[in-house]
Amino acid sequence: MSVLNILKYPDPFLKTKAKPVSKIDADIKRLISDMAETMYFARGIGLAATQVGVDKRVAVLDIPKGEDYKKGENLIVLINTEITAYEWDIKYEEGCLSIPGFTADIKRFANITVKGLNKDGNDVEIKAEGLLAIALQHEIDHLDGILFIDRLSKLKRDIIKRKIKKAVEDEKKRL
Repeated sequence: MSVLNILKYPDPFLKTKAKPVSKIDADIKRLISDMAETMYFARGIGLAATQVGVDKRVAVLDIPKGEDYKKGENLIVLINTEITAYEWDIKYEEGCLSIPGFTADIKRFANITVKGLNKDGNDVEIKAEGLLAIALQHEIDHLDGILFIDRLSKLKRDIIKRKIKKAVEDEKKRL
């Protein structure tokens, strides 16, 4: 297992719509392991393959539950995932490993059902609410080439983009 490089906005690959996985082989299983290690190393709760420069519909998530939570005990691996049902709208403050240091309130579905495959190629269906529902939608968006800032109004998106551009320029000056 190894920690992968997480692409940062405005890397154009983040806008890639990932291709379905046709076969779960050793390469996909290695990708899953590396993505999980990368997510934990970056202290995230979800990671999509497009965020590490891989054009496959693979996502990993781990939503902590309770004070006794141990890293990895809630790991969810989803392949070729799609949302099949949804209810109610809520707003939730989201951040992203590909846009570090920035958050925004995003309108999402409060309850969703997703279908896909697990790491062994078996069909899975997850009914989710709360943070798990938000994280699933966020990662599925990544696999569709959508960033959370794309869900903002043009004005709010432009403000964040300007702040990101300035932060990147400031970082380049420091180097």
